[in-house]
Amino acid sequence: MALDLTGRIGGGPRRMTALLGVTTLVLVAGPPRVLSAAAGGAHLEPPHDVEVSITDDTFTLLWASGSDPGRNVTFSADYQTLEMSTWMKVPGCQYVAGTSCDFSLNVSVYNTVKLRVRAEDGSSASPWRELSPFVPQQKARIGPPEVRLKAEDKAIRISISPPGGRNSIMWAMDQSRFRYTVVFWESPSGERKSRETRYPSYLMSGLSPETTYCVQVKARLFLQRRPAAESPVRCVSTTAEDAERLPRPENVRVVGRGLVYVLQWSHARDNVTFQAQWLYAFLKNTENYETQWEQVPNCQHVRTTQCAFPQSTFWKGLYFLRVRAASGNRTSAWSAETEFDTESQVFVPPPIVVLKAVNSSSLRIYVGAQNKSVYQGYLPIYEVILWENTSSVERKIVEKRVDFTVPHLKGLTLYCVKARALLQTWKWNNSSEFGDTVCERTRPGDSSSVWLVAVPSAVLAAAFALCALQGLRKLVGYVFFPSRAPPSAIDQVGGSSPPVPDQYIFEQSLKNILLSTSEEQTEKCFIIENIDTVAEAEETSHTGGGHKTYNSQTSEDSGNYSNEDENSGCRESGDLGQEGSVWRE
Repeated sequence: MALDLTGRIGGGPRRMTALLGVTTLVLVAGPPRVLSAAAGGAHLEPPHDVEVSITDDTFTLLWASGSDPGRNVTFSADYQTLEMSTWMKVPGCQYVAGTSCDFSLNVSVYNTVKLRVRAEDGSSASPWRELSPFVPQQKARIGPPEVRLKAEDKAIRISISPPGGRNSIMWAMDQSRFRYTVVFWESPSGERKSRETRYPSYLMSGLSPETTYCVQVKARLFLQRRPAAESPVRCVSTTAEDAERLPRPENVRVVGRGLVYVLQWSHARDNVTFQAQWLYAFLKNTENYETQWEQVPNCQHVRTTQCAFPQSTFWKGLYFLRVRAASGNRTSAWSAETEFDTESQVFVPPPIVVLKAVNSSSLRIYVGAQNKSVYQGYLPIYEVILWENTSSVERKIVEKRVDFTVPHLKGLTLYCVKARALLQTWKWNNSSEFGDTVCERTRPGDSSSVWLVAVPSAVLAAAFALCALQGLRKLVGYVFFPSRAPPSAIDQVGGSSPPVPDQYIFEQSLKNILLSTSEEQTEKCFIIENIDTVAEAEETSHTGGGHKTYNSQTSEDSGNYSNEDENSGCRESGDLGQEGSVWRE
């Protein structure tokens, strides 16, 4: 067999030896990992349970060693993105003696990254253990925010630094999307309460003086469910109540009225003046926003608990408002900072309602505004209240349509309607006052119509039955008792006329029954002036001399004859008496 293989290849034993030598070299060069392990005198296992943990801007690579703990083994890691053609060394993760390392990458947190790690012992190295590709920003968890507390009279001002700091690379695009859950309680043990805020500066008011409060804050990203860590617990004591200091205003709110905004608040003292300030909401995300507050027009040295200012003062957007009381040289602390959304304070005028009775059981309602621009481009929803004028029971209807019908009402009943407009968006709701009440009476009931439908049905059935019986009676009379005698007028004409067949009389009678009056045949009648003249003329015609003398006229007579009245037929408006007879052609 060997000779046969050699003969096929050609070249003899020397060529065969050379071929085997080449094959041996290929096998030796094939697995470099085996060579490395052999050079070091022992085989190195790659690390296992490799994972990466990311919190804010901190990357941590963790693994478990697969080699003998007694050996002096280190670990190194490489990284690569989809745009890179070669692997790069991970800074901070080269020749690490432990089983973890913190690192940072000079790549975008939105790029797809691949990592690999291996064990090394001198000149020996294990195979690489590679992680599944990942996007750092999607894998990152939210770290604990930094919290600072400042005690005030019955309040604590909380300053929050967003996770990773204000210069975080991981959350650079999400700083404004953080929402903070503030949990606080009285120390040492008290009921835990929580409040939500979107701004890193928050005033927690309405607290007890000289009381220790503890605070813990956790951040989250709006509309995302991502793991987040809570901040360390921070505690502070509120200051003693200063009897000489004025209390701060409470319940600050804004109401839109026509072309002005009305700022309102409450206060426990009289004979004081008030001052109001405003701030762009986005400035609260800055550290030194306290210097950015501005005076609200017409709201300085106000002696009432409200002030009005033009809506043109503010562009569409979010603002903050605060109020402070003053009396001589004494002032109060600023009130809680109230968020003010100009869109939510749009004045919504009440709609106009028109009622129209459709029938005895329904009303048609038209709802709308005198000017469509008053709703600022939003599509309102209308809340309509309907009730009987003599009843206090109300029926609420919510409709997006401006024209709709309300069914199932009582006939000839007075109903009243009032309506208001509702403006709703994903972040605020606003509504108008109810407009004027409008009343309308439904139409009378349809009792007469019901009688005409119910009663005539029996009458019509009886009428049809009578007609059918009458027609049947006539038909049976014509079929079984036909009239065989011709009219007497025909008999009086000398008896020379041919007899009328019975079959012809039956067919004509049946035809006259079934056909309407318009379809009856029109027959021609001849009025014979004198029966003697006719006889004389007939006699003359037998003798071959003279001629017929008669007058003619048409008649609409149907030609039906009866034994009850042999003289019926075509007559002139006058009575012919014995001097005239009828002849039919």
